[in-house]
Amino acid sequence: MGERIELSTPNGPVGAWLAMPEGAPRGGIVVIQEIFGVNAHIRSVADRFAGLGYAALAPALFDPVERDVELGYDAQGIARGRELVGAVGIDGALDAIAAAAAALREKGLPVAAIGYCWGGTLAFLANTRLGLPAVSYYGARTMPFVHKPARAALLFHFGERDGSIPPADIEATRKAQPQAEVRTWPAGHGFNCDQRADYDADCARDALAVTLDFLRRELR
Repeated sequence: MGERIELSTPNGPVGAWLAMPEGAPRGGIVVIQEIFGVNAHIRSVADRFAGLGYAALAPALFDPVERDVELGYDAQGIARGRELVGAVGIDGALDAIAAAAAALREKGLPVAAIGYCWGGTLAFLANTRLGLPAVSYYGARTMPFVHKPARAALLFHFGERDGSIPPADIEATRKAQPQAEVRTWPAGHGFNCDQRADYDADCARDALAVTLDFLRRELR
């Protein structure tokens, strides 16, 4: 369903996976990767949103440092992903996200950001810095920024058994962003990813339903 395209960013060209629906799009979604690159899982997420009627664009955030990164969900992949996150930096990642949002707006679409893991934190920052409605799935790196004022609607998904996001951080998120919708699910970190040990099909399905309600409201 999807295809690879190129985006122009202040840091050079960045590849992206673009998945378009069969009919007129309901809106545009910037799908923001985990630390493992725009791998098969992230492409499948974009393809699923396209199947649900949205134009979905997943920029390859690591491209300015290393092209076409696709890492596995193992210790080696985690270590390399963390290195690349540090090398790209938040500003570099947001440059690519902004370029992806602009490409979707050029199609005449309202745009939201949806991110997972590292991308969950970046989705939050795409809201506070870029003004995008955002859905943050288990963004474990959000706490240093959680008091930044939101510029659009926010939805957070957290796993109740996520060792990287303790209950105190979830409660702090609720207090810092009282206007946001905060959902918790009886699952661990990465529960939306069917390549992770903590994948939970029921929680992923139910969280997607909440996300789609959010999109219907915010991308009208």
